[in-house]
Amino acid sequence: MSIRTAEQSITAYLSGHASQREQAEAVPDFLRLPLRQRYRLVQEQPRLRHQWAKQYNQWAGSADSLYRCLISSVTDDSALFRMGVKDTVDVAGMPTRLGLRSYRHYPDVSASALSSLQPDVRILSKVATTELNIGFGCGARNPLYPSIDPSGSSTGSAVAVAAGLCDISLGTDVLGSVRWPAAHCGMVGLRMTHKASNLDGVFPLSPSMDALGWVTRTADDLDFLMPMLGLEQHLGEQKPLAETYRVGVLSHIDEAVTSAPMLAMMQQAKSLLADMGLPQVPMQLPALWASRGAAWQLCARDAWLASQVWQEVFDTDLHWSTQAALDVGGAVSDTEYRQITERMQAVRAGIDQCFEDAGVDVVVFPIDPCRPFDVRRPRPGDSTIPSKADPDYAQKIGFTPLASFSGLPAITLPIMLSADCKAPLALQIMGRRDSELQLIDLAKRLEALRGPLPAAAVDL
Repeated sequence: MSIRTAEQSITAYLSGHASQREQAEAVPDFLRLPLRQRYRLVQEQPRLRHQWAKQYNQWAGSADSLYRCLISSVTDDSALFRMGVKDTVDVAGMPTRLGLRSYRHYPDVSASALSSLQPDVRILSKVATTELNIGFGCGARNPLYPSIDPSGSSTGSAVAVAAGLCDISLGTDVLGSVRWPAAHCGMVGLRMTHKASNLDGVFPLSPSMDALGWVTRTADDLDFLMPMLGLEQHLGEQKPLAETYRVGVLSHIDEAVTSAPMLAMMQQAKSLLADMGLPQVPMQLPALWASRGAAWQLCARDAWLASQVWQEVFDTDLHWSTQAALDVGGAVSDTEYRQITERMQAVRAGIDQCFEDAGVDVVVFPIDPCRPFDVRRPRPGDSTIPSKADPDYAQKIGFTPLASFSGLPAITLPIMLSADCKAPLALQIMGRRDSELQLIDLAKRLEALRGPLPAAAVDL
């Protein structure tokens, strides 16, 4: 009897993997359709629902083998729109792992944000996240921009949508956790207004800044699905839609803090806004701008304080990057923590007046100071939470904390590609409290004027 060598055995085992990758690239045509068009076709031809479900089921496994964003999934042939949910948000009957290797629980009740979904939207997947929202990476790959790090704790939410495995995904956004991966995958990401009442069934990272977040391919897809999500009680009384919005342009965004590619993106965005006939007003938010670093310290301290409780429950070894982030929080003193909390309360109390004084409805700025990172290997000592000791601290604290520290909603959408056509460059629009529908409306109008982004360049 012949015995296979190790090389022969592994070659035989891997023989089917190449064909799986080829299948993953053959995305079913219906997944490329705008959701409004898909819905209209199903109303006209009901049999398409089950035909499409069969195509999706045959394709999804091979796609996930390539993009590695699903943690668990179920099959539901009646689903018209498929939702993914971040692994730190409870879904009844599905495991919540919190991104940990050796922890899980099976909640009896889903998070309150998922309590009123309409039947056409079905939760089919839990999607990957980083350890406890603060570690590095989760293994998912960027489907459309393969050289770009998808980043952020809600990486799985963005990758699942970009790959077509989900039509919409729920994540959480503390300091950019939804906005970054959405932007880096060329998707649309919405951070909702901070409301503690919205977060039942969601693992807390920084309770004063945690917020729900949604990822879709386009603002139009998000606009179409919003009524089906049953979010009325979570959205609050919304600011009314308008023909014209007055747009604040932050004067802080200049060559001293922003790279040339992102300044070029801002110029393109301002040109689009001008073409829409929207007034643009230079403005500053000095107290909020000066608090960007404080927002990171607040998050780090919150995570460290919480770790004193959960370390007795989560019997697992942490990734070094998770521990490094907690160490940053351990270095924030009680006095600093109290002062930051008081500063945040003052900023939030005065933020409405800042909008009033400037006479604006929304504020625009880049998602980050620099274009998205190429895929990289983090160096030992790196942390997802910046430390004041970091040599590039001013770059690391970025722009996403502006919405987080003020508790305001913000949406991000790609405006153009980088000069090498490998990275999407995204705009961020921050609105007043309870202005999510205004933000979606403005993003939808911007993307209609912008048109489709060209395909990313891929190294051969």
